[in-house]
Amino acid sequence: MKSRFAPSPTGYLHIGGARTALFAWAWAKKQKGQFVLRIEDTDRERSTQASVDAILDGMAWLGLTHDEGPFYQTDRFERYKEIIERLLGEDKAYYCECSKERLQVLRDELTEKGEKAKFDGCCRDKNLSVGVVRFKNPLEGFVAFDDVVKGQILIGNKELDDLIIARSDATPTYNLTVVVDDHDMDIDTVIRGDDHINNTPRQINLYKALGWDLPKFAHLPMILGSDGARLSKRHGAVSVMAYRDEGFLPEALLNYLVRLGWSHGDQEVFSLEEIVELFELKNINKAPASFNQEKLIWLNQEYIKSSSVDHLLKNLAWHLENQSIDVSNGPVIELVVEHLQERSKTLVEMVDGLKMFYQDFDQFDEKLSAKQFKDSQSIQLLFTKLSALDDWAAGNIKEQIKQVCDELDIGFGKIGQPFRLALSGNGNAGNIDVVAQLVGKKRTLARLQMALDYISQHSH
Repeated sequence: MKSRFAPSPTGYLHIGGARTALFAWAWAKKQKGQFVLRIEDTDRERSTQASVDAILDGMAWLGLTHDEGPFYQTDRFERYKEIIERLLGEDKAYYCECSKERLQVLRDELTEKGEKAKFDGCCRDKNLSVGVVRFKNPLEGFVAFDDVVKGQILIGNKELDDLIIARSDATPTYNLTVVVDDHDMDIDTVIRGDDHINNTPRQINLYKALGWDLPKFAHLPMILGSDGARLSKRHGAVSVMAYRDEGFLPEALLNYLVRLGWSHGDQEVFSLEEIVELFELKNINKAPASFNQEKLIWLNQEYIKSSSVDHLLKNLAWHLENQSIDVSNGPVIELVVEHLQERSKTLVEMVDGLKMFYQDFDQFDEKLSAKQFKDSQSIQLLFTKLSALDDWAAGNIKEQIKQVCDELDIGFGKIGQPFRLALSGNGNAGNIDVVAQLVGKKRTLARLQMALDYISQHSH
């Protein structure tokens, strides 16, 4: 059994493409088969190497490794040419020299009559030897196929026109190359987006004309934005790598994508092993799926909570480098990650949370400092007590805070809030005693001193 993912390199790997790749990958793994990656780069004007790299990077980041490929269609032009010659030789294709102008007039006339705008077969019997090459689509009968997702589909051949299989510069078109490739690569299940469903009857007629066995087809429903329109840039990130940049774990994104249009009971969280074990093409919903950013964030947080610290560090490496954070300049990174694991929805949030342990700052959040830094007495007393502390551990730090509260007869908030701001610069910190322990004695005292300096500068 073989399935394939065949993107065209005219942009990045987007969410819809990634889900198609995931379904095709999962199906191949489930069948103990092979997953093929093919780059459909025959559109020379729009295909770029940058897009090829973006697709390969996205697939690698998601961990959807291919067993065969990547194959490039531009390497296979001789093979396509051979098939086009064969169809011409068997009188199953013909040259057509209709101008763009003639075709436009024809389209306009048909549309005006309320008919389907299709080619009229004008050059079918002219025996020309130049122009584009068109496939002789059967004029009678029907094309019927049983789509694994959509069910039975029936199209009359009268609805279809003689499609172009080679352009006037002899380069082959999508509908021809995809049939030749899927046949040559032994693809037995074609899993793709349902935007291709109109091409399928045309492709089936090509298979039949060439005497080749048909693969099974499974057309996946669209992914829509929260407003019911097709998912696009205005709904937020659509490129897979943008999700990495925004701090999502690849397995959280895969888990989210597999649930867009497929379900197994009420289960929400799936490991990759479970996806492969439980996945069934026939259980894909026929209706379009709706993309929900909040749900993805919730899943990502679940994955961050349950991941090993080592796994998180592997995924954090890119973010730390990207923001030039040197984690050798502070506490053991594993302890910081463990401390932040419960409270980080994304890796970007985690990186923001860990800056205070490795980077010093020279000013506090203005609004918060005006509110929190009013009373130097409690901060001074805390400073004195912490300075004298030999064993710098969370429990001991907590004890000193408690003593300040007792001696000055104040509630914890009166010293806890200013201390939190002094430590973090922005007021975002978890358990204050643990944070102080991780920040270290020297930095903690320096930051408390900064707070005291702030108060003396701002007291009138």
